[in-house]
Amino acid sequence: MVEHSHFINNEWVAGSSSATYEVFNPATDESVGKINCARETEVDAAVAAARAAFEPWAATPAAKRAALLNKFADLIDANKDELVKEEVKAMGQPASIAGGFVVPVTSQTFRYYAGWADKIEGQAFLSEDNRLNIVQYEPIGVCAGIGPWNVTISTLSWKVAPALATGNTVVYKTSEKSPFSVLVIARLIKEAGFPAGVFNVVSGDGTTGALMASHMDIDKISFTGSGPSGRRVIEAAAKSNLKKVTLELGGKSPSLVFDDADIESALTGNSQGFLFNSGQVCVAASRLFVQKSIADKFIEGLKARFTGFDGAVGDPNSPNTFIGPLADKAQLERVMGYIAAGKSEAKLLVGGERKGDKGTFVQPTIFLNPAKDARIYKEEIFGPVLSVLTFETEEEAIKLANDTSYGLSATVYTGSTGRAVRVASKIKAGTVGVNAPFMPNLGSPFGGYKQSGQGRELGKEGLYAYLQAKSISISLAV
Repeated sequence: MVEHSHFINNEWVAGSSSATYEVFNPATDESVGKINCARETEVDAAVAAARAAFEPWAATPAAKRAALLNKFADLIDANKDELVKEEVKAMGQPASIAGGFVVPVTSQTFRYYAGWADKIEGQAFLSEDNRLNIVQYEPIGVCAGIGPWNVTISTLSWKVAPALATGNTVVYKTSEKSPFSVLVIARLIKEAGFPAGVFNVVSGDGTTGALMASHMDIDKISFTGSGPSGRRVIEAAAKSNLKKVTLELGGKSPSLVFDDADIESALTGNSQGFLFNSGQVCVAASRLFVQKSIADKFIEGLKARFTGFDGAVGDPNSPNTFIGPLADKAQLERVMGYIAAGKSEAKLLVGGERKGDKGTFVQPTIFLNPAKDARIYKEEIFGPVLSVLTFETEEEAIKLANDTSYGLSATVYTGSTGRAVRVASKIKAGTVGVNAPFMPNLGSPFGGYKQSGQGRELGKEGLYAYLQAKSISISLAV
């Protein structure tokens, strides 16, 4: 794989640096390949290729850009099995999730933004000073993307699809934990017929990302990942050429269960919904608040659900597996560290141990009543670890929900439409699900409040994040 680590100007580049990283299958601990880390030579080459391709691509008729995006989406569907295989072996994502959700959503995203390509409208209006004012929207230029590992190619599509549809060119960095599916995507881009330089991939580590964030010829960067890394990205962007930045930095999302909720739906959402992708989901509602009048019954039901899912932890290739391994040993150590801390911060109800001695499997875990300053209550764990607390009133529930530095998502379970709307409007989060976990929708903006990031992806707002407005004023007096 080292020889195919970077895709620049529609060609595979081995890389000039001796720096590499090895990828291990988290289900078996076996090595599945080595990847070269891009350094200044590769990043500069990728940016130069994207810059050279930008004006011709921006001038390409929108209908032709749309046709290429649709053809590319067809190729993603046709190569689903290969993409699933690469995600399973690199980060242990269950094949049922990769094939049933991640790959289909990826192709759907490219089709969605293909539909937008020829519908980017401007404005024209007369002003009182006898001027015709025109507002037109233009592509930004060379756009960089740095993606996460948990839903690798679907998150890629959120960045790349709107960028290409609007006439930008792209340099994309893979995650160290799951690089292989993105390299398949690069191959399919060429197969679809995109011109050289329109889409480029560099593999690498934090050093590679830093080179991109500080690059003087990148016009925008979109980053999905941790808060500390996001801060470094925006600092580097500001110190270099003040490039535009979009950030999605995770969350510590609340789930509120009121006593008038449908209990079965709430149990399903806070067990199966929360444990999706082994809890490695940025919108996962890892702080569960249950109204006291139903708390004992609800918590007993939740314990039974979590205990039942312990048998669904296993080989990600098996169709019966719902919970696969964590992404790698570093993630295992991180999650087990939080669990160890949680045992002294709260009451352990279920789980709390590594599952087996091979791979990076962790039992679904519930903690009850952590202190408000507990690490498991305050910090994003990104694993199958849930904290449960109780509340008495609606006002208290809202206060608890907002007691976090994050604001990406939330969920409200209630049988009252009025309460659902009222509570959702008072929660300081960019996305709110009602009576089911929030799931991103292609037509709706996705992003967070507070330290969960800035800017939005998906929907029309995700499209205009890759455009800049130009105002033209024509005097009619001449």
